[in-house]
Amino acid sequence: MTSKGPETEEIKVDDIPVNEGTDVQIDEEKNVSADDAAGIEAEKPKPVPKGSRRGSKSLMLELERMKELAEGNEEKYKRLLAEFENMRQRNEKESKKMYDIGAKEVLEKLLLVVDNLERALDSVPEEDKERGFEQGVDKIYRQLMVTLEGVGVKPMNAEGTQFDPEFHNAVIHIEDENFGENVIAEEMQKGYMYKDQVLRHSMVKVAN
Repeated sequence: MTSKGPETEEIKVDDIPVNEGTDVQIDEEKNVSADDAAGIEAEKPKPVPKGSRRGSKSLMLELERMKELAEGNEEKYKRLLAEFENMRQRNEKESKKMYDIGAKEVLEKLLLVVDNLERALDSVPEEDKERGFEQGVDKIYRQLMVTLEGVGVKPMNAEGTQFDPEFHNAVIHIEDENFGENVIAEEMQKGYMYKDQVLRHSMVKVAN
């Protein structure tokens, strides 16, 4: 029994003389099995659907739509961010305003303590100012004033300045050639500022 050998390829070459510059045409015949043919057919790249091809009109339209959507989302994000920042600043201002209102109520009451300490110190005779008790009261007063200044409370020191109804309450009006017109001759009760706000108006005596 004769075994069948492997498939072979037959190459036919036309019997023509080959000279330099002569083109040679080769007819190639190749026997391929059915299984190999199916494999080769499967390996061939499949055509890309027309709608999915690069540069197709529908793909470009979809890309443009997504681009517009992204730009719109970016604008919305910027607006929301700006609104959030404005809201944060408003809340900070409101919180600061409420804090200042509460602080002023407490500080106004502390000013009464300051007034009493000043009256007490003013009533001490000169010869008694070096005594221990009087020195202790003076130190407490100075410490209190430093503490108040640390939170933004400062006396106006209105005496000798021009009268301003925004800061001063005129309780007495006098004629005095030693002072100019509408000059505060005496501060009868100290006024105080809390930061940029009036904590308590000065009670003053106004000349001319």
